[in-house]
Amino acid sequence: MMETFSAGQFDIAVIGAGHAGIEAALAAARLGLETIVFTINLDAVGNMPCNPSIGGIGKGHLVREIDAMGGAMGSAADMGGIQMRTLNDSKGPAVRSTRAQIDRNLYKIAMRGKLENQKNLDIFQEAADDLILEADTVKGVVSKTGVRFFSTSVVLSAGTFLHGLIHIGLQHYQAGRMGDPASISLAEKLIEIGMPMGRLKTGTPPRIDGKTINFAECERQDGMGDKVPYFSWDQSVAHPEQVPCWITRTNPRVHEIILANLDRSPMYSGAIVGVGPRYCPSIETKIVRFKGKDSHQIFLEPEGLNTNVYYPNGVSTSLPFDVQIEMVHAMKGLENAYLMRPGYAIEYDYYDPRDLKRSFETKKISNLFFAGQINGTTGYEEAAAQGLYAGINAALRAKGLESWVPRRDEAYIGVMLDDLTTKGVSEPYRMFTSRAEYRLSLREDNADVRLTPTAHDLGLISDAQWKFFCEKQEHIAKESERLKSTWIHPTDLKEGEAIRVFGVPIEHEYSLKNLLSRPSVTYQKLMTLELADGTHVGDASPAITPDEAEQIEVGVKYAGYISRQQGEIEKNLRNETTRIPSDLDYDSVHGLSFEVREKLKEYRPETIGQASRISGVTPAAISLLIIFLSKSKREREGANAE
Repeated sequence: MMETFSAGQFDIAVIGAGHAGIEAALAAARLGLETIVFTINLDAVGNMPCNPSIGGIGKGHLVREIDAMGGAMGSAADMGGIQMRTLNDSKGPAVRSTRAQIDRNLYKIAMRGKLENQKNLDIFQEAADDLILEADTVKGVVSKTGVRFFSTSVVLSAGTFLHGLIHIGLQHYQAGRMGDPASISLAEKLIEIGMPMGRLKTGTPPRIDGKTINFAECERQDGMGDKVPYFSWDQSVAHPEQVPCWITRTNPRVHEIILANLDRSPMYSGAIVGVGPRYCPSIETKIVRFKGKDSHQIFLEPEGLNTNVYYPNGVSTSLPFDVQIEMVHAMKGLENAYLMRPGYAIEYDYYDPRDLKRSFETKKISNLFFAGQINGTTGYEEAAAQGLYAGINAALRAKGLESWVPRRDEAYIGVMLDDLTTKGVSEPYRMFTSRAEYRLSLREDNADVRLTPTAHDLGLISDAQWKFFCEKQEHIAKESERLKSTWIHPTDLKEGEAIRVFGVPIEHEYSLKNLLSRPSVTYQKLMTLELADGTHVGDASPAITPDEAEQIEVGVKYAGYISRQQGEIEKNLRNETTRIPSDLDYDSVHGLSFEVREKLKEYRPETIGQASRISGVTPAAISLLIIFLSKSKREREGANAE
């Protein structure tokens, strides 16, 4: 019989120190709660088991939101970013996203440093094997060797470790990821509790020794030169050296090798039952799905400044190792490539996020919160955002306060939590800008405007971040007012300046704000406009940063669209926030169909807005529900008046 020992009482216990666990633990500790985080290996804190990158379309928005709330991912990515890029730079502001190629070691060092130096936070290196339960409430965590850690709330962010199973060809073995053991006991505990679960799959490519790549046969992809972006508000830390990535391609010979060996693929032999991510498929899935395509791009991405390991982005596979070698050698520039590690697929348990409250607390067990891949998502950024969110709400719950639940119009975090808890998942969930109906209002550049005041009210951010935010908004307000109140007449300009800056002469007087609204005019270009007296328009402007200039420019150019979208938000806001009693008897709502009643009973939506997004719940049913709630409210108010 295992001896037990109590290690004391904590406010918050976080299981897992991956991207979700780190943000959850840091958020809870920043809110002043005594927090402990469990990790199997201290040296793996902040590990990036798959692609060495942060950000991208939709994902970069999440990173900016994490940073706006005081989170760690953005600044760690800036410290480790060896190629920073702005994707969709020439497109509209709603879809512009930052992406960073990351030095794995620098990122891990940054993340571990943040954990170890965070006040109110302890780290414990050992697997969490069990939960301490009293009736339907969690009371703490039991480690692998039987040490009991009591806590008010628990955040479970176990990644791919729950019943993790690695597949390489027709061979498989239990693991949380290559090199780390799977979490079996904890997975069995959740099944015993009766949490609704399923199986999902993800995968990773082989790793290649860069010394054996013929880069002369590959296409070079450089960063952005002097326009290197940042994720974080704090840009005092310089980026590391910026390095290139490289591009090669598959070809008919590669496709032929893959198709000839599908019978040895666990995905096509039936060995894998979990569903993989549609938007990041394995190379064998791509070849089968797009049989008419002769070539697919493969990005050769460096894993760090002091390593020769390259990550071939686009070659995620679970084919046997001998087939992996053959198909890699068939690609241009990789004819003599040495594979340092095989690619593999991993299956793992996830739990139906529709069984979570909107705060990410489980409906079945009080004070138990889920975050990350356990909720059916994929990606570091999605995990980190959920960790931040679950950590905040676990802390608020421990304090006896109301949960923080951002709406879909307030944050991509709000879009994600609503999608997960309302619609659930049938495949690993990945964030895209297309998931947000109000994406023009949910831009990367205004993440701080949307979320930093809330973070300040909650107590999540430092005094330095709040001071920086307030000064930034003051600069933007002053310069916006100057643009609005400064008028330029054609006679005020030096000859030829209107043609140079605007492409056409100006016929009458315009405000600088009106001139900036022209599609071809940027803020920086407008500031170079030379006046007849030899001065420039920008001479009277305050010293504003590129980020401040971007917010000003977007606000001016898209003012009409943003205003219309805000009108839509306000129109829908009442229904979005109208709460539904958790014990509402849907059978008493006359006119609802049997199917709708059963759906509402099953999912128990918390608001009218959430109910409206449940598949099968019609607009007519929502109208009946609103009428019923209004009538019930009037009856209660009448009874109270008597």
